[in-house]
Amino acid sequence: MALVGSYVALSKPLAAVFPVLLLAWLRFGIGGVAMLHWLRKPADEPPLDGRMRGLLFLESFLGNFLFTLCMISGVKLTTAVSAGVIMAAIPAAVALLSWLFLRERVAPRVWAGVVCAVLGIALVSLSKQELTPHAASALDPSDSGDLRWLGNLLLVGAVLCEASYAVIGKALTGQLSPRRITALINLWGFALSTPFGLWLAWRFDFGSVAPGMWALLVFYALAACMWTVWLWMTGLKSVPAAQAGVFTVLLPVSAAAVGVLALGERLSLLQLLAYGVALAGVLLATLPSRPAWRVGRR
Repeated sequence: MALVGSYVALSKPLAAVFPVLLLAWLRFGIGGVAMLHWLRKPADEPPLDGRMRGLLFLESFLGNFLFTLCMISGVKLTTAVSAGVIMAAIPAAVALLSWLFLRERVAPRVWAGVVCAVLGIALVSLSKQELTPHAASALDPSDSGDLRWLGNLLLVGAVLCEASYAVIGKALTGQLSPRRITALINLWGFALSTPFGLWLAWRFDFGSVAPGMWALLVFYALAACMWTVWLWMTGLKSVPAAQAGVFTVLLPVSAAAVGVLALGERLSLLQLLAYGVALAGVLLATLPSRPAWRVGRR
């Protein structure tokens, strides 16, 4: 999640050069080439049945394709503050879905960590109201009319898509290796984005892209499609999905850190406090329990 936040912050220039769906198609294509050797089935892994194929499709469709569409479309129709507050609900949504579908027992301390995570990121979003009236109005959708309700609804859909990504990923790690999961869901992402990518590529001037942007695109593709997904799936093999959801707070925290260190941005005192609350949620959810401490002492 920390790496996701880093590449999200550093990929801002890419979004200014490439259309979003073309960028997604190029990302999946580069990631697919890098992971061709991960597609091979290990000898000790069972063959894919209909249920696993369906879960792999849903993992890519919900977590990659539909999440991106809902998030981008939702942000365009509502305000940045509303978007940040709604997206802060991801840890709670992961915990709820893992309880409903995976029958995971969510410990009270993990719920407390979820509350801290949601509260911290919501405070970060609300701190944007400290902007001047002119700057704040610039964050509002200019031509959305009365469609903010639709934008907020789309962002709620994005939250559910991201939570489903964590829960389905946990189910997949029970039978498939993290490498193969990563390669297979990337392959689905490439297939889903290919019609849009080909249509946009036909009219895009690739010669106008600077060499530095191509290097940044390769880093973005490998980080988004390969490294972060493999790390996430490897972690999910031994961490409950509800507990893993709390780690999504590291995305905005690391994005803010990159913004300050690399892009010259500044943090307010309220934002620093909010990130502290969010990180306290991670500690609450991941510190060893008392029985674990006893075992460790022995």
